[in-house]
Amino acid sequence: MLLCFAVDKCAVSPTGDRLYITSNWQNKLLTLARDGTLLATYTDPALRVPTGLHVTPAGQVLVCGWRPDTVRQVGWEGESKLANLATEEDGVWHPESVCYSSTSSSIIVGQMYMNNILVFRVE
Repeated sequence: MLLCFAVDKCAVSPTGDRLYITSNWQNKLLTLARDGTLLATYTDPALRVPTGLHVTPAGQVLVCGWRPDTVRQVGWEGESKLANLATEEDGVWHPESVCYSSTSSSIIVGQMYMNNILVFRVE
């Protein structure tokens, strides 16, 4: 059953064939086909309350969340964690949004209670 508060964030793959949806209430990342067919469900006890979601122009899926405060890359298929990109040790605390800037080659993280953003340069 889909509840009105079950969808928190959504993003579309660069090719338009996949839709990624986070539900911080259900602690999940869902991957859907264009027709709405469920392709994958990603859950991880180390990523609860997924609050931010972004798909880069290259198709990399970035998710941030609380408990623990983290930014990670998930596989394009939406089934596996590829890497932790930033954690509390890097200054991440209650991240709400994540975005990749190809102009500056940076991952930008907005934080709920800190009144600031973090910028991580990537190669």
